[in-house]
Amino acid sequence: MTAAAETTPPPYPDAPSTHWLSTRPRLIVASAFMLFLELALIRWTGSNIVHLSYFTNFVLLGSFLGIGLGFLRVGRTTRQPYYSPITLAVLVLVILFFPVTVDRQTEGVLYWTSLGTSGPPPWLILPVIFVAAAIVLMGPAELVGRCFPELDRLEAYRYDLVGSLTGIALFTALSFLSAPPVVWGTIAAAAYLVLLWPRTAWGRLALAVPALVVVGALAVETLTAGALWSPYYKVTYKRLDYAGVPVMDIQVNGIPHQQAVPARNRLEWERQYALPYERAAAQKLDDVLIVGAGSGTDVAIALAKGAKRVDAVEIDPKLRELGGTYHPDRPYADPRVTTVVTDGRAFLERTSGKYDLILFALPDSLTLVSGASSLRLESYLFTQQAMEAARDHLKPGGTFSMYNYYRESWLVDRLAATMQAAFGHKPCVDIVSETGQQAVITAGLSARTQSCGAEWAGATALTPPPTGDDRPFLYLKDRTIPQIYLITLGLILLVSVFAVRAVAGPYTRMRPYADLFLLGVAFLLLETRSVTGFALLFGTTWVVNAIVFAGVLVAVLAAVEVTRRFRTPPVPVMYGVLLGGLVLAWLVPNSWLLGLPLPLRAVVAVAVAFLPIFAANVVFAKRFADSGDGTTAFGANLLGAMVGGCLEYLALVIGYQALLVVAGLLYLGAFALLPRSARAA
Repeated sequence: MTAAAETTPPPYPDAPSTHWLSTRPRLIVASAFMLFLELALIRWTGSNIVHLSYFTNFVLLGSFLGIGLGFLRVGRTTRQPYYSPITLAVLVLVILFFPVTVDRQTEGVLYWTSLGTSGPPPWLILPVIFVAAAIVLMGPAELVGRCFPELDRLEAYRYDLVGSLTGIALFTALSFLSAPPVVWGTIAAAAYLVLLWPRTAWGRLALAVPALVVVGALAVETLTAGALWSPYYKVTYKRLDYAGVPVMDIQVNGIPHQQAVPARNRLEWERQYALPYERAAAQKLDDVLIVGAGSGTDVAIALAKGAKRVDAVEIDPKLRELGGTYHPDRPYADPRVTTVVTDGRAFLERTSGKYDLILFALPDSLTLVSGASSLRLESYLFTQQAMEAARDHLKPGGTFSMYNYYRESWLVDRLAATMQAAFGHKPCVDIVSETGQQAVITAGLSARTQSCGAEWAGATALTPPPTGDDRPFLYLKDRTIPQIYLITLGLILLVSVFAVRAVAGPYTRMRPYADLFLLGVAFLLLETRSVTGFALLFGTTWVVNAIVFAGVLVAVLAAVEVTRRFRTPPVPVMYGVLLGGLVLAWLVPNSWLLGLPLPLRAVVAVAVAFLPIFAANVVFAKRFADSGDGTTAFGANLLGAMVGGCLEYLALVIGYQALLVVAGLLYLGAFALLPRSARAA
């Protein structure tokens, strides 16, 4: 269709004869808003509903469903999607009036399934959030889809990708600036106004009321909660006085997280903080590394124990900022301390430093729980390979130690067994308290450089094996998908089947695009493998994640541009390139990449990860360009991505590397379903 189609009067009853934005900029704005809104919902709902710690991609799956349904609605209705801002306002009010936080009296059970919480039960609040997320995202997706018929297929897809990159860039910038949700809500309200542009009284009312509700409610939250918004958490804190001892109590996402306490008092109150120093036979502290430095108490203790130099690594900039400002001992102001805001595993892989003591000081993100498919911030910190990296950074006579409230005895044994596998001898294991399994696990570079109080009994037949970089699921005892996930994912798929039928009509409409559906399933798995791989190679920080997601979109955009501008090989040949790229990604292990210098590691990792992504999207672009119904084809592909999000949980059983095999089988299935006309072309 030519550019003249942009001036065709739209059939929507309350829209002007021509939108004040022409098709291309309107498509970019709608696509940017769609991705921005998806990211904001994931971020904000997780900060107020602790149950989403169990279901890490719950909102993402709802978003994929809604986006797919939005495209499938194109051509079936002439109404503007005012249901989207109205549903968003209702969702915001429900979550703010009925948040789910951890009961302070039962905070220890956060790690397990018997979560002690306040607020609605998961069986009630989670379906509400899933359905609401789908309805909210369906609106912007419908607006994006309405632009597609007015442009050439690949040109429309091109502008959709440009908009998506813009949405990622905007949300990343706001994360960098620690912008509170009221800013996100204001941007959403402005985007609805720009895109819907109501001209009737009903339209203005349907937009103004929910927009004011969203912005007002988020403004009240911002002003009353006293929260700091880091790229990972909603951080709240209180400065208290416990019998004359100044204490700063910190919560993240409604979960009790840590306390900034003077070193002297912390050592008196909890013995675990002193044990790493007692178990080090050398008693030498020229250089100390603390991973999970947080608000600074562990740093203050190291200084009190006589450390001459301390490298303090903390992933969250706001926790580090709070410690620097309010910790009673002011450890971060000490000239002996160097702070680094990054992922602990990434620091170990990059640094050339050697240490007398390396301490993992309660590094727990408190954002995910047992069996979570997506990565926790610290997932790659407790694998055998991570402990081997720590071992390699110890000086002769050095010591490695970790402590936490491990909650389960098998978890203590698993970590001790992992440390034994990494160091080649049994570590010291001190159970400080049976309640909550408060324990300290310490290993010297050799058995002679550790001074155990009592020898660890050793692993038993019931001790789970050490976790590795391919399956870094520390809190998953068995190689299985927990039943709670199977039931939830089954219900999600069942609801999606009925929702697609109700919104889009008979499934026969999508039957010609079954191969595009499988392309969506496989691509989500391929993207998951890329994101987790880059998290291992470069850190689980929000910056790395933003760069990887943007990189994936750039690779997709490059595939579209190449397909538009150049004569590309036939689809069967590109399938061959795609499968070859998957084989290459399988053959190049992350362990080898981690051994490369950082610049070379980045170049090789990008080439290996993005070759199959590029080839897969050349296949999609060629197939999409020749499809008879562009919006239905695109909607089928997006629904496939939602199914791929469910299959992501297979990594709990088979590991992330094996997702490449599953993706390869799905791509073979897509090739088998490729229409004869597409193969011939």
